[in-house]
Amino acid sequence: MDASTSPSVLEARTVEAVVKYVKEHDVKRVVVGAGISTSAGIPDFRSPDTGIYANLAFLDLPEPEDVFDISFFRENPKPFYALAQELYPGRFRPTIAHSFIKLLYDKGILLKHFSQNIDCLERQAGVPGDVIIEAHGSFASQRCIDCKEPYPDADMHEKVSKQEVAHCASCNGLVKPDIVFFGEALPRAFFDHADKVKEADLCIVMGTSLSVHPFASLPGLCTDNTPRVLINMEQVGGLGSRKDDVLLLGDCDTGVRKLAKALGWEEELETLWEGTKLEVEEEQTIPQTRDERLQDEVDRLTEEVDRTLGLTDAYQSKVRERLESHDAHRQSGLAHVFPHLA
Repeated sequence: MDASTSPSVLEARTVEAVVKYVKEHDVKRVVVGAGISTSAGIPDFRSPDTGIYANLAFLDLPEPEDVFDISFFRENPKPFYALAQELYPGRFRPTIAHSFIKLLYDKGILLKHFSQNIDCLERQAGVPGDVIIEAHGSFASQRCIDCKEPYPDADMHEKVSKQEVAHCASCNGLVKPDIVFFGEALPRAFFDHADKVKEADLCIVMGTSLSVHPFASLPGLCTDNTPRVLINMEQVGGLGSRKDDVLLLGDCDTGVRKLAKALGWEEELETLWEGTKLEVEEEQTIPQTRDERLQDEVDRLTEEVDRTLGLTDAYQSKVRERLESHDAHRQSGLAHVFPHLA
């Protein structure tokens, strides 16, 4: 869009103009499309050096994408369960961008939130599941891949925490979270609710490359007179091609803070986000990371050896090195993808 072209609905293609539009037009139907979890410490899938697929050597897969391939899962579900332990809800704190979506809901103006993420951080931030459309599924529920019988949440949590494969109580089929694998269709809810985008009086897109279809087509469903705001590191998906597109280029957390401040919601947003910190800290006092469990075991065995055999310091060091190298290849892969575990 030529910068000299005048917008048709907004006064200008600025944050201030968006705020004025929200207040003067009594905006009530905001649609959000997002993939905003990288600043929470969860890597994306496709970045060449830091993405999940680029760092799965520790799973010894024929191809990295096989970890999310339904045919491969049927033959060998263990690699997925190893990765699932690191991605499972409760290990990461929602970002302030997730809390911004919750704030839109609290204000009564969130029509739908379309998410590309599988991590459930929107739910953890307090956004109700009935306004979230998880386009690629999520860890929020799980079922048998054969008979489709739902599997209990608590049982799934226990299996994943132990890296044990869950089996259906009815038919003994394999159980997996309702994440869309390669070879599976997107959830019906995505297609049933995609037209909600046409009802939006404001569309906010943030934290996404808009490179995966059909999710990438959602912003294009907005009517021509619906302002669209892109909060992203780079311009993507044709955002900026319409007269009333507003680009906030930069990281999402900074962008939502800027928008919330302009709306007069800054204090409410920070309060909401602070609440997620307290909840997550309580949850994370229960499970230990693999590094912590390994270190506890190293300390226990070293103390036992020292007590019973009176080994020298030099020999103790060799014992420790031996124990710590037991899972070295696997740990190096995880530490690179999930730096919070390093």
